[in-house]
Amino acid sequence: MQLNYKTFGQGPPLLILHGLFGTLDNWQTLAKRWAAHYTVFIIDQRNHGRSPHMDAHSYPLMAEDLKAFMEANWMYEANLLGHSMGGKTAMQFATHFPDMVNKLIVVDIAPKSYSGGHEIIVEALNDLDLNTIEDRKQADSILAERISDFGVRQFLLKNLTRNKEGGYRWKMNLPILTRDYEAILENITPEETFDGPTLFIRGAASNYIDDNDLPLLQTHFPVAELATVADAGHWVHAQKPEELFQLVSTFLEK
Repeated sequence: MQLNYKTFGQGPPLLILHGLFGTLDNWQTLAKRWAAHYTVFIIDQRNHGRSPHMDAHSYPLMAEDLKAFMEANWMYEANLLGHSMGGKTAMQFATHFPDMVNKLIVVDIAPKSYSGGHEIIVEALNDLDLNTIEDRKQADSILAERISDFGVRQFLLKNLTRNKEGGYRWKMNLPILTRDYEAILENITPEETFDGPTLFIRGAASNYIDDNDLPLLQTHFPVAELATVADAGHWVHAQKPEELFQLVSTFLEK
């Protein structure tokens, strides 16, 4: 399997992994800025964006995807940045292949299981009849009946694409992501600690990482630091891109 990706710049490699229902395009603006000093790869994970649709979705599988991607691109060590689901993929990878990671940055996710939170979104996406909608405006109007946040709807609708023969389809593999949603909520399965430099970044208005998680972070990532971005929720990169850019840049330059 070959993951879809875009690359910018030159220098030490920096690989960026998006979250659930995301695509590499979510990170393109920031990637171009980091490209002044790094070769930045933004990657569609399996069952997302333009990457292949596979019949299973789990962190061990996504970590193996990343290993294969790096080897195919002649990379044997890289800086990793992952948000949410992508952050768990990065943590899974770093605790299985620590020699392949230089520095690790995890945005608004902890190495633990979560109880859910996307169920309404998953139901709304599955209930949207792509055979009857005429345009994105109509799709947004239907989703708005159950998803009130305009920004979240626009983020989700980036997955909607036209068929050549007419009508719409999802870029993401929605049936598999729905079936394996519980696996996406699960914790990583670390084989060993990652002792390299690690930065966790959380949004102050998000509840994905709380103060009580710090000992857990340092169990698997002994030198982990935790930074908090004010006035940001779970989508730190969309809500506070400048603050995130500066935090990551400073950490990578140490």
